[in-house]
Amino acid sequence: MSTSGRTASEDASTASEVAAALRDVDFVRIVAQADGDALAASGVLARACTDVGVPFQVSSTRFPTHHAESRDDKSVVVTVGTTGGDVSLLGRSASVAAYEAADELGGSPDPVLALAGVVAAGVLPGDDESAHLLDAAGDRLVRRSGVATPTNDLADGLAHSTLVHAGFSGNLEAVQAKLAELGLPVDLDDDAHRRVASLVALSVAGPEGATPRASDAVERALRPYELADGPFATLGGYADVLEAVARELPGTGVALALGHDARAPVLDAWRDHASAAHAVLHEATTGRYDGLFVARTNDAPVETAARLLGDFRSPEPIALVVTDAEAAAVSVDDREPDDPEAGVIGLGNAMRQAASAVGGDGTGSARRGYARFDADAKEFLSAFREAL
Repeated sequence: MSTSGRTASEDASTASEVAAALRDVDFVRIVAQADGDALAASGVLARACTDVGVPFQVSSTRFPTHHAESRDDKSVVVTVGTTGGDVSLLGRSASVAAYEAADELGGSPDPVLALAGVVAAGVLPGDDESAHLLDAAGDRLVRRSGVATPTNDLADGLAHSTLVHAGFSGNLEAVQAKLAELGLPVDLDDDAHRRVASLVALSVAGPEGATPRASDAVERALRPYELADGPFATLGGYADVLEAVARELPGTGVALALGHDARAPVLDAWRDHASAAHAVLHEATTGRYDGLFVARTNDAPVETAARLLGDFRSPEPIALVVTDAEAAAVSVDDREPDDPEAGVIGLGNAMRQAASAVGGDGTGSARRGYARFDADAKEFLSAFREAL
């Protein structure tokens, strides 16, 4: 199939458009943004292709639009989490759009995988857009008190969770000491789970450096949905792992999203990723500007560190983490795409402009941006501030 005439600036495709584009084609290329939501969405759609007998290839990359051109007249390119290609899956959560497209295609989409994508997108499951996914999951999800973790080892889960940031984050021994103070039973009952949740909520929102947003952001990790038959202990833990592996091991992340057994390597990647991201908030050099809070570090998983910085430590509406090779920024306000009259530029375009100024490449959306370059962090910061 040749390209349908869509450009990168056009809106997302409807579920019907995606399903129609995928029927009776020789090959589908799914090109996903390297984040947990897009990774889950690509898995939902790819599994539907398997159900209906359509060959496919899935890739996950930070610059999906660079790989979104059709290569022949008999294939379709689906971009996930970004515009471009023949059809695009977008929205507050690309996984909801993927589930609906997969269902219309005639597949049997997995609502649990789609809901993990919803959580990875920062959306609480069961909102108006994803309520039908909770209904479809049925008794595979059971809500309980406590905290979302991917493993049943509570100390491991709390030390390496990137759903929250606290003084103990990234430090297994510190978490073990905190849990020991609670005197928890070996088999956690509902009261024990509630005490753990209270500990986490206070540890996240209580410190002097915590942002007012921290008490809201921590809600993503509390009262988790326990998975009856999933690869991880809770839905939030599943989402946390998807986010980490999308950044660290995208190929292995694709295997996980397709339903293959990749639990051991992705958990290792999740632990390493989380430890490095939390270290940024504990150790990085920070600076505050009008509307912008910056953490400079030598090396880091910049996207996750920027998200944690924005949610839990930034006193400004935009948080930026920058090294001498990469940068990521998030906005925690209702930032809109470029609005010259209001003096507003989306973070994706700010990253493109700043990266271009130092010989690099940038990408992103209104509220998130990523750049890679070979320049001094101060040089990039100067260019980014000028772009804003």
